[in-house]
Amino acid sequence: MGHELTSDRLSALDPVAAARVLLAAHISVGEVTLRITEVEAYGGPEDGPWPDPAAHSYRGPTGRNRVMFGPAGHLYVYRSYGIHHCANVSVGPPGVASVVLLRGAEVITGESAVRTRRTPGTPVENLARGPGNLAEALGLTLDDNGLDVFAPDARVSVTLSEVKSQVATGPRVGISVAADRPWRLWIPGRIGVSAYRRSPRAPML
Repeated sequence: MGHELTSDRLSALDPVAAARVLLAAHISVGEVTLRITEVEAYGGPEDGPWPDPAAHSYRGPTGRNRVMFGPAGHLYVYRSYGIHHCANVSVGPPGVASVVLLRGAEVITGESAVRTRRTPGTPVENLARGPGNLAEALGLTLDDNGLDVFAPDARVSVTLSEVKSQVATGPRVGISVAADRPWRLWIPGRIGVSAYRRSPRAPML
C-alpha cells in the first residue's frame, strides 16, 4: 500500500473509523514489530467536527500538540505523568485535530530486543500492554514526535492490515471527561489488551 494512498485513507476518516483501520496494523522500529491489538480515538477542539474534552487538542494548537493538527500519518509522542512515553498516529484532514492512541500490542518479531527495554521477567502478554509499555517496547522517545510513519525511510513505520478480526468497543481508559464514549477498540482474546479501569474522577452515570 503506497504512502499517499495510506495517508489519504486516514485523512478521510473520523477518529473512530481511523482507529478501526489502525487496529491490527503492524508498527516496526528496527528488528521489533508489534501488532496493534488495542487503540483509542481522540478528537479535537470544541469548534471542530469531533469535539473531545479528553483530547490534548481540545483547547487549540500548542507547540506540544501541533502534530495533532497536521497531516494524517504522523507520530504524536508525548510523556505521560513525566514518566512514560505514549504514541499516537495523527488522522483526519490537515488542520483538523484527531489522533489514535496506540494502547496495546503483541510482539511479532524482536522479542529479545523488547525484553532489554522492559522489566526482567515480564510475561509475554504484558510486553506491550498499555500505551507506556508499547512505546517502551519500541524504544520510542520524544525525538520520534512528528515522524511520518508511512514514509519509505521512516525509523518508525506502520503497515496497515486488510484482514480484520472481530472488533470490540468500549469506554476509554482512565479519563475523567467524556469518559463514557465507546472510543476504545480492541481485538478480543488477543495479547496486549488492557483491563478497563474507570477514572475515579469521572462522573458516574
